[in-house]
Amino acid sequence: MADSQALLGARFGIDLPGTEVPDAVAPLIDRRVARRYTDQDVPDSLLDALLAAAQSAPAKSDLQQYSVVVMRDRPRIKQIADWIGTMDWIATAPVFLVWCGDMRRGQRLCALHDMPHANNNMDTFLNTAVDCTLAMGAFMAGAEAIGLGTCPISYVRSHIERVSPLLGLPSGVYPVAGLSVGWPQFRRPVSMRLPPSVVVHRERYDDSALETEVAAYDQRRNARDPVAAAGLKNNDVYPPRDGVGWSENVARQLSVPERFGFSTYLKTKGFDLA
Repeated sequence: MADSQALLGARFGIDLPGTEVPDAVAPLIDRRVARRYTDQDVPDSLLDALLAAAQSAPAKSDLQQYSVVVMRDRPRIKQIADWIGTMDWIATAPVFLVWCGDMRRGQRLCALHDMPHANNNMDTFLNTAVDCTLAMGAFMAGAEAIGLGTCPISYVRSHIERVSPLLGLPSGVYPVAGLSVGWPQFRRPVSMRLPPSVVVHRERYDDSALETEVAAYDQRRNARDPVAAAGLKNNDVYPPRDGVGWSENVARQLSVPERFGFSTYLKTKGFDLA
């Protein structure tokens, strides 16, 4: 049996008495992001097995509304890293995957069977994003179980007007996230998460204790790993200062519009969103 309290203490910074972590679950709780990779390649046979695991994830109504673009060409991967500008380590990954929501396949199947595609709406957009994310999560769990490192990259959507042509994404297909994949140079520390009391609700949603719980979380997190000036969000809007906690840094990020052209882009790619 895994050392439950050691795992949970590392993840949450608090004791969770009575919670026992089975051995099979321990690697998920001990998951760590990997942002630096060795020169060792990821064999196609292994990558294909992990992609098969991704396709084994649940899919809404068995519609399977996602696609993944596998990138191995280092100059092309570096092009994406250069566009993002703040994540040069992406270029060190031997594999970069771009996970995409895909409505196009369903549209083509309807045309193939001489039927209208009558579900171009917000619900379909959400289903494509969820199907894609579930598949990516399954890939990550499989990859990390065998010692590979991964890191999701939402910033591909910040440069969607460049990434889409680079990948040849047609109408009805859009990038949800990138994922760098490789053998990690080292294991980063576990990232502390909010306590379950904030995230997990029993029977009914209740955030009445949010302020107290988050204040304690800010203190625990800063005691272990203070927010560095380099990690502060939107320093051009809010002056950097010492002592900023996780919650304020979240507020700094969410108070400034981000990717506000995303819905416009989706409409140009054939999504109705009504």
